[in-house]
Amino acid sequence: MLTNLEHLGLAVHDLAAATDLYTRLLGQEPYKTEHIASEAVDTVFFRVGGSKIELLAGTSSDSAITKFLDKKPEGIHHVAFEVADIAAEMARLRTEGFVLLSETPKRGADNKLVCFVHPKSAGGVLVELCQEIKN
Repeated sequence: MLTNLEHLGLAVHDLAAATDLYTRLLGQEPYKTEHIASEAVDTVFFRVGGSKIELLAGTSSDSAITKFLDKKPEGIHHVAFEVADIAAEMARLRTEGFVLLSETPKRGADNKLVCFVHPKSAGGVLVELCQEIKN
């Protein structure tokens, strides 16, 4: 079950400029920056109430974010929902006819296991499932 809006992912060309813009807009500094080598992306996170804003910038020409920005303007890339059991939620969504972009969850940013739902099966929206990794 989807339990919370975890974050909105925003694709940006210039991470430093976007970080400055959102720092001024939200009136606060980001709480975390992170490089995800496996996805060729740099991220910056801001807290907004119980949710977050994630700024994403590709670090190579073959990054999914770079490819996204080659086709579309900066802006919303995905919406992420928190789940308690990502494997169970992936199984439920497959049963409901959704197409997932991976067979198993992957390690993502902000200490999460993640899986994406293909936009073609989710009304044109890239949906991310997030489960916090318990250490």
